[in-house]
Amino acid sequence: MKTSDFYYDLPQELIAQDPLEDRSASRLMVLDKKTGKIQHHIFKEIVNYLNPGDCLVINDTKVIPARLYGAKVGTDAKIEVLLLKRKENNIWETLVKPGKKAKIGTKISFGEGLLIGEVVDIVEEGNRLIQFTYEGIFEEILDKLGQMPLPPYITHQLKDKNRYQTVYAKHDGSAAAPTAGLHFTPELLEEIRAKGVNIAHVTLHVGLGTFRPVKVEDVTQHHMHSEFYVVEEDQAALINETKKKGGKIISVGTTSLRTLESASTEDGILKAGSGWTDIFIYPGYRFKIVDRLITNFHLPESTLIMLVSALAGKEHIMAAYEEAVKDKYRFFSFGDAMFITEDVE
Repeated sequence: MKTSDFYYDLPQELIAQDPLEDRSASRLMVLDKKTGKIQHHIFKEIVNYLNPGDCLVINDTKVIPARLYGAKVGTDAKIEVLLLKRKENNIWETLVKPGKKAKIGTKISFGEGLLIGEVVDIVEEGNRLIQFTYEGIFEEILDKLGQMPLPPYITHQLKDKNRYQTVYAKHDGSAAAPTAGLHFTPELLEEIRAKGVNIAHVTLHVGLGTFRPVKVEDVTQHHMHSEFYVVEEDQAALINETKKKGGKIISVGTTSLRTLESASTEDGILKAGSGWTDIFIYPGYRFKIVDRLITNFHLPESTLIMLVSALAGKEHIMAAYEEAVKDKYRFFSFGDAMFITEDVE
């Protein structure tokens, strides 16, 4: 299986630069994973495709303002730091630009000394481990100095940083938003609950590894970066009970899906607990627990388009993407949504 098998041509103007005013007003393509049949809707109409007894699984991670702009102590050279993964003792794994200015021992000042970082090690792919010193509460300082780490294909400044958070974001830790969840409003979630659909939550702190380009031609040689997840006891029980009673498990986003598949046994039982996952899902994967998926439209040749192809079949996905381009759907983080389901009439 080649990476180039997952290429499609996307006109630049279809990359959504700004979120819609009304989250649930984005478009929704409904794709039948068995037949490839496609229907076009508005996102809030998703409720018509959910049945009493089903379970919607959301990722309640919260994006931290992980992009910091600082100056090298001693030379005042400008340095940009992106926080990727929290380690112990105020040490973070980071992406530093320009990397050549950040040798071990380099000190970087942020907010005129409000936060000081020292490069203590260089790890895989040139990422830096930086130890931070500060007075007060790190999260509060970050909130003051940091910017939302929008993907590189979004060139517009975000007016309201909450628009890169889901309405149910709770646990700080992500370097990117679980974007399928951006379409939900509190009102829509209430309507879904009122229909008798359960809503369960898991947590997966999204790292940038999810979005890293696949640089090998043989898909199976690509290695995913690990991300931290948590599945709580009561949530695992709710999901397992749904499955037992014949309800469908509907994952909101690829991050929820990767969490569920990582924490499940081979016979489809979800285990509570926490840990790191580097699961890479591509065609040929046998799904253990997830039946259906709400997701956005993903980059060509990305691990995410491979994941959705595993669930719906590569031919169905590539045909659906071709139709989305022709129909001028909005793509990527602030774009429109797709619901991969079955029994579409």
